[in-house]
Amino acid sequence: MPAESTPDVGIADEATTNGSRHRGKGRRRRPHGTRRKALLVTAWTAGGILVLGGAGAGYLYFTLNSNIKSVNINQALGTQRPVKVDNGSENILVLGSDTRSGSNKKLGGGTDDGSARSDTAMIVHVYQGHKRASVVSIPRDTLIDRPECTDSKGTAHPAVSGAMFNSAYSTGGAACAVKTVESITGIRMDHYLEVDFSGFQKLIDELGGVRVTTTKDIDDKDSHLDLKAGPHTLDGEQALGLVRTRHGVGDGSDLGRIQLQQAFVKALVDQVKHIGILTSPTKLYDLAVTATKAVTTDTDLGSVTKLSAFADGLKGISSSHMNMVTMPVQYDPVNPNRVVVEKAKARLVWDALKNDRAIPASATKGSATGEAGGVVASS
Repeated sequence: MPAESTPDVGIADEATTNGSRHRGKGRRRRPHGTRRKALLVTAWTAGGILVLGGAGAGYLYFTLNSNIKSVNINQALGTQRPVKVDNGSENILVLGSDTRSGSNKKLGGGTDDGSARSDTAMIVHVYQGHKRASVVSIPRDTLIDRPECTDSKGTAHPAVSGAMFNSAYSTGGAACAVKTVESITGIRMDHYLEVDFSGFQKLIDELGGVRVTTTKDIDDKDSHLDLKAGPHTLDGEQALGLVRTRHGVGDGSDLGRIQLQQAFVKALVDQVKHIGILTSPTKLYDLAVTATKAVTTDTDLGSVTKLSAFADGLKGISSSHMNMVTMPVQYDPVNPNRVVVEKAKARLVWDALKNDRAIPASATKGSATGEAGGVVASS
């Protein structure tokens, strides 16, 4: 399957970088104001750590099991869903959430009102054989027709035309987010995985940071990030700032931020795959605890046994076998702060995933990319 290159972004692959690594020395500014940006940790992160941790002991099993939160997507959505394609592939909707309560309050800004947003969404398609994957990012600012849906508490929400994509989650939570994605794509989501602000930051710190190379300076007061061009080992706070920044590089759009997220996810996936041999049992346990506390899943993945088995099927996928693209969109001619789906090109993407094929290059050629400032990322 031909690899699709990650768009130009401000992160280079560590394998091609010379020079010593160092802890990112960005100035630390205390969070302030409303921070609405989102984050993403893929299934490889939380689930992969569980596999490494080996949840065989009874105490460990019950401790980790009680940490996992789950949502019964199947019950909430009923039978009015796309037909599951039985070709050995799997589709997972991965969301980053910024619940405005508890430890997330200081990270997400605003008040401790318990509200939540999901500004980042990726459809992860795992091909038959579980050796390759395609990842499609859905911009939060995409204008869509949100379908009628019922949330996990049984509350019905009416259909809305011309709504922003991320309103689905803030309106009806995980169930409405899944229903909206299935409506847009015509593809059934086999699983759901969500990670929040505080969980992401703690997980990166437990991992000992993530190694990246920025190919230009990134200075974004809104995301509290200041990094000089060069190699860095980002701690949790810096990593969170990186995947949330939209003013530090490019044209300040959500599309440019998505490119940074995709590059960061690749670096994170490769780092998680190398944990284990030199890691102590205590460290693995701490990682597993942090990972299970960080995630919300669908009920089909809502236990240590199920999540571990699922992750075990993904551990053969490296970043070099991940094709990362953004759903084909163009800027809305009425409001340049919003984007609209290029339906004909998007259909090429969805048809490819439905038939377990590689996404053709023509599907994303010419789509809006966020003008990432000509910053180069090696792959």
